[in-house]
Amino acid sequence: MSLDRYSTEMSSLFSEEYKYKTWAEVEIALLKAYVRLGIFKEDDVDFQELEKAKEELDPARVKEIEKEINHDLMAVVKALNEKAPKSGKYLHVGATSYDIEDTATALIFKKAFELILKELDNTLSLLKEKAKKFENVICIGRTHGQHAIPTTYGMKFALYYQDFMRCKQRIIHAKERILVGKMSGAVGTMAGFFGKGIEIEQEVMKELGLNYAKISTQVVQRDVHAEAVFLLTLISCNAEKFAKEIRNLQRTEIGEVLEMFEEKQVGSSTMPHKRNPHKAERICSLAKLIRANMSIALENIALEHERDLTNSANERFLFAQQFILTHYVLKEVNKILKNMKIYEQKGLENLWLTKGLIFAERVMLELTKRGMNRQEAHEVVRKIAQNCYESKAEFKKLLSENAIVSKYLNNKDLEQIFDAYNYLGNHKEIIKRALED
Repeated sequence: MSLDRYSTEMSSLFSEEYKYKTWAEVEIALLKAYVRLGIFKEDDVDFQELEKAKEELDPARVKEIEKEINHDLMAVVKALNEKAPKSGKYLHVGATSYDIEDTATALIFKKAFELILKELDNTLSLLKEKAKKFENVICIGRTHGQHAIPTTYGMKFALYYQDFMRCKQRIIHAKERILVGKMSGAVGTMAGFFGKGIEIEQEVMKELGLNYAKISTQVVQRDVHAEAVFLLTLISCNAEKFAKEIRNLQRTEIGEVLEMFEEKQVGSSTMPHKRNPHKAERICSLAKLIRANMSIALENIALEHERDLTNSANERFLFAQQFILTHYVLKEVNKILKNMKIYEQKGLENLWLTKGLIFAERVMLELTKRGMNRQEAHEVVRKIAQNCYESKAEFKKLLSENAIVSKYLNNKDLEQIFDAYNYLGNHKEIIKRALED
């Protein structure tokens, strides 16, 4: 199955061609380490020839060789050797396949996370802009799907800002652990590196700009890769959280938000009036797949002895899917943020759907402030609220007619209590604090 539908610039990093060239880059870095440490003579190696061979590496030729020998890494080595016969005979000395492949994976992850961070920065910029713009645009807060008390759209966007900021921080903090290569041989002892294994590994990773695994078996340990997969999973989960809110607020019955349609966009093949939140729904759909991939990454951790191949086949799909789909999901989030419409008037209408019941907490607190027992105040207000539910009467009217409440609150007091703009707490300070980098 192709990922073309969800392709971004991330896709090129996980192409076969790019993988082969990255393997070649690691092979050349290993040979450079041998030369620098004096194990092979500089005159015997032509690095210009090798670099040219790397750039001209033909994926079709690699595939031909692989069909003959049934080993993709050695197919790359042989293809390089064909193009650079003088130097090619020194390639892959002492190394095992995953010295090359795991180190190349770290290089690909390095560039892939750069793209993720770039897109995350776009997300953060858009969320900050929205949080400031809608700081005081009031709406009803909902808990358990029910109307709670007033909040603002600025609060919503500032919350998502922090969600994605934590995603960014996690990647930055985890890079030291994730961007690691190895050059340690068949079981991790470096036995094949002429007694210079430590120096060779350090030289290779310095050349490539990676950290080295302080100990490994035939592979970099898979909890390292599982952490990378987990970071992407968290991004997708936060994207889904945002997208679910868009979907719910776009419901016909709520109608506070609209995921904007393009001029010629079709919502339904049979219902011409439909304006479905298709981007938000797509985010939620792909988040399920990204989340499911996490279990595969965790299963790959417990390899047998110094390694087995039970991780190898699934990782050919796992890493590409995880990075490409997460990158695509972030881009969809950003498209929604750029073009979405908020219907402020509809938000105000929804605020009063329950005929003032959303101010029950404030009434209870004001009664307590004026001397009433808090538990008694809660019970009095609760009973009046239940009556309001049943009778569909205005909550403020029922409060004004209640003898107990009237001992503490007059009509003027109730007018002030039922001003939604005066019951937003410290929302401005909270938003400001949330947007601090």
